[in-house]
Amino acid sequence: MIFKRVGVGRPYPDHGLTSREWAELPPRQVRLDELVTTKDTLQLDALLDEDSTFYGDLFAHVVQWRGDLYLEDGLHRALRAALQQRSVLHARVHQAGDR
Repeated sequence: MIFKRVGVGRPYPDHGLTSREWAELPPRQVRLDELVTTKDTLQLDALLDEDSTFYGDLFAHVVQWRGDLYLEDGLHRALRAALQQRSVLHARVHQAGDR
């Protein structure tokens, strides 16, 4: 199993973080098997594109809410890590309810 669970949608309240606010969160390692996805499909071109982070953050975005870690952005990074047989992903983690 790659992820803890495959979800559809974001069950947590809207956090309203901007790209700049995400960038202020320090990245840390997160185990893939602790993540719950918020998407059940992947754009294959995003997985295969070597420049997939050119216009975005280098790190995945994860929201911690009610004891679960939700992968909000970076599904392609997580799957790429799994395909490379890595069990962790570097991500910026936001604790929902902090604001």
